[in-house]
Amino acid sequence: MGFNGPMPGAARLHVVDGVPLLRPAEQVFDAMLDGWRNQQLARNLAASTVEGRRATVRAFAAAANAFPWQWMPQMLDEWLGDLRSIRHVKRTTIRSYQDAVRSFCQYVTDPAYDWTQQCEARFGSHPIQVVHEWNTAVHAQENEADAAKRAFTLRELHTFFSYCDDQVDRIRSFGRKGWLPAFRDATLFKTAYAYGLRRNETRMLDATDFGRNPRGTEFGEYGVCYVRHGKAKKGSPPKRRSVLTVFGWTTDVLDEWFSEGRPLFGVDGNPAAWPSERGHRVGNQRLNSRFVVYRDALGLDAGLDFHSFRRSYVTHLIEAGHDARFVQEQVGHEHASTTSIYTCVSSDYRTSTLRRHLDATTAAALATQTGRKA
Repeated sequence: MGFNGPMPGAARLHVVDGVPLLRPAEQVFDAMLDGWRNQQLARNLAASTVEGRRATVRAFAAAANAFPWQWMPQMLDEWLGDLRSIRHVKRTTIRSYQDAVRSFCQYVTDPAYDWTQQCEARFGSHPIQVVHEWNTAVHAQENEADAAKRAFTLRELHTFFSYCDDQVDRIRSFGRKGWLPAFRDATLFKTAYAYGLRRNETRMLDATDFGRNPRGTEFGEYGVCYVRHGKAKKGSPPKRRSVLTVFGWTTDVLDEWFSEGRPLFGVDGNPAAWPSERGHRVGNQRLNSRFVVYRDALGLDAGLDFHSFRRSYVTHLIEAGHDARFVQEQVGHEHASTTSIYTCVSSDYRTSTLRRHLDATTAAALATQTGRKA
């Protein structure tokens, strides 16, 4: 049976024909955005994604000082040119802005939603698509991350974690209340590295998201980390995966936190592994701030960020000789090429690998010559 009602973002759901408007241009634009929001939500896009796109379209409209039925491609060019050359917005951000404006224009120019007719009747003009191949950035390669971003070296990582622990002891020795959040964040940072997790994957862990590994009984109750909020594809729920514990120190770190630290937050009814002193669970901004303060205090470069824990996990496992397929499954990458992007092996590792293969080749050649002489 077909659906005969109006579509989620149809104009007649948001602007009634024949009804006079006090501020027609502003009200029609707001109605367009409301309709676009409904259309995107109907496609199962996350509310945060939808609101981010709406904010981008509003920013473009403000910069162009024009409403959608007045937009021209040149306006988009000027706005993006300003963002890129003067404000130094990153390439990936520029592309996300382009995608948002393109999607909005596709929506308001689609005949199924009637916005072109509404605009023609009220303003004598109609929206057009202003985002084309010839005025947008080309996604030419798989990895376009900031070249400065990198993994920790093992020495840097040890220094960073030692500093985290020192801050807990220092704050506690002064009798200040901030030692418990510092303890929480130190454990969270170590957990992000121990399992190669993204920031939100780590933040969204619950206390029950750890379990036994029958083939790794030495890790006790922390043999597996069950990630329930993995990076999702558009319109899909968060991707789940299980990550096996590989570092022996992980058990002691987590056991200390869950037995001694977390209960002090008064977590009755709160499942979060990392509760906040003011809310349900610690926020991303708090984690970013803490990380930057520690990084800068140690004089480490800005190429290290929270995601560097994940880069480091991949790199250090590969350097330690773990199978590449195992590492790929651990971090939840569909393609091995994605895992390779995260791998920042050191020059020492590459040199030792080359030396090992050269030595093996030389040994095989000598063995062959010895066999011939015999």
